[in-house]
Amino acid sequence: MSFSNLVADLDAVVFDALGDAATVAGRPVVGMFASPWLQPQLGKLNTAIREPRLVVRDADAVAVARGAAVEVPGQGCYTVVSIEPDGTGLTVLVLRPA
Repeated sequence: MSFSNLVADLDAVVFDALGDAATVAGRPVVGMFASPWLQPQLGKLNTAIREPRLVVRDADAVAVARGAAVEVPGQGCYTVVSIEPDGTGLTVLVLRPA
């Protein structure tokens, strides 16, 4: 078994155990939702910016396009603004509140 197959198997176990159910473009997926606080500074002004994101397996991101609707139960409804594959078999969907 290759290393990439072992990593895919590990991802499947982790996503099944710890993943968040979501709907992306009307299709159910399991991903890892986070809404980190960025707070970049503009001069001396602190901004209050959050960048919600849903990390999904590449296979779940294949048909996703910018502007797709995302719903994470208990977290809200979002729109995909950026799709960022990370080269490890996972893709980050950067979201904005809908």
